Amino acid sequence: MAALAPVLRQAQDDKEGRRKTFEALKAQLSARAQLPSIKVDGLLPTAVPQLDELLGGGLPPGSVAAFEGATGRWSLAAGIVAGVTQRGLVAILDDGALYPPALAEAGARLDRIMIVPAHTPLENVRAADILLRARVCSVVLMPAIAVRDAVWMRLAKLAHRSGVVLLVVAARAGASLRATAELCVQCTPERVATRGSHGLWSSFAGFELCVGIGKHRHMLCGRTAYMQARLREFQ
Repeated sequence: MAALAPVLRQAQDDKEGRRKTFEALKAQLSARAQLPSIKVDGLLPTAVPQLDELLGGGLPPGSVAAFEGATGRWSLAAGIVAGVTQRGLVAILDDGALYPPALAEAGARLDRIMIVPAHTPLENVRAADILLRARVCSVVLMPAIAVRDAVWMRLAKLAHRSGVVLLVVAARAGASLRATAELCVQCTPERVATRGSHGLWSSFAGFELCVGIGKHRHMLCGRTAYMQARLREFQ
């Protein structure tokens, strides 16, 4: 039994050493999580205060940004279009469901919006390709489409080269889009907003939207913000 004592002490020392190493690693990772976000130059402000604060100033230039959610994604996109059209041009790929008066109601300048008809995935890809190469618009807005991984990669490279933000709106972003996007924003309705007095005489005005970062190349994910979404979406 005495002969086993040194072995047991050595095992205990090894266990204690592993515990201390693990605790040090945890502390190091916690400290890393508290590091400030990487500063990105030339961010494109969205003019939606809560969203700009959430994103550290705006949308990363030359990026693919995916906005997803069953409800609220188009309302949030309308706010971005309204902000960007105050100083630049926006192109929107339309499958026929676009409702421009709702964009005007959100504050967008319709004379600075280029509406491009695109009804099939191929038409969407070709239109996005041309618009990104042209570098005329600050933002190109399109719905999510089912295409191969290589197509999203190509559009991402074009966006990066041109400095244009390719904003893709989807109820649920597919794996290919998620892998390609530099930024993924998730929209979730939280509570109903009413207009007028409470109770029987109130009317439905919209809802409070929880917006969270699901992916961001320059900052930690998981951050959220709350904002009001309008009743009517522009698509």
